[in-house]
Amino acid sequence: MNKPRETLVHARAVFKSYDRGKITVLRDVSLDVKRGEIVALWGSSGSGKSTLLHLLGGLDVQDSGHISICGLDPRTETNRLDLRRHHLGFVFQLHNLIPDLTVEENLRVPALAAGRSAAATRERLLELTDRVGIGHRLNHRIQDLSGGERQRTAICRALMPTPRLILADEPTGSLDEQTGSIIFDLLKTLAERDGIGVVIATHERRFAESCHRIARMRDGRLDEVPQ
Repeated sequence: MNKPRETLVHARAVFKSYDRGKITVLRDVSLDVKRGEIVALWGSSGSGKSTLLHLLGGLDVQDSGHISICGLDPRTETNRLDLRRHHLGFVFQLHNLIPDLTVEENLRVPALAAGRSAAATRERLLELTDRVGIGHRLNHRIQDLSGGERQRTAICRALMPTPRLILADEPTGSLDEQTGSIIFDLLKTLAERDGIGVVIATHERRFAESCHRIARMRDGRLDEVPQ
């Protein structure tokens, strides 16, 4: 008998609003994501995708409802730190790398926060940059890289702590169509190979359809799309 896969994301009846409740962004959202699953949050701009990712990553707090990420409640500061250092990887649309630092220096930041040794950090970053095809760019500053190279670096940064879950917010949104396809396929391949759970927010149906499941966001509500 196959062992049941670990549930990494467990969200139930989540509501989120802003401006003292005047603007409701998420309405009764529930979502489960298991280890090894790649789930697309698919919807137009303003549908609530980014807000949900921010709640899952502990970057914001829901008004009501329950969220558990890797068995931890992201509303508490201690759990948020633990999640970010050891369990979660983030990939953003605008990469959020430090432009004046080199690729290697950017990748050492999350490893330092996670308490990884210098030797283990070097081994991990060499492995990851080789896998995504930027091993020859380690000593180049982020500001000197192409958009695709920057996003490859961002993926490496997300994977540096050996996370159990990756949250990706429109990771191809700032790239041209061809480069976007390459980056999306790379992220998906790496996640499947390492057995990581992934939640990807995207407005592009073609990317959503290549994920294991599609969770459609419309007006702050979420529903599964049959595939």
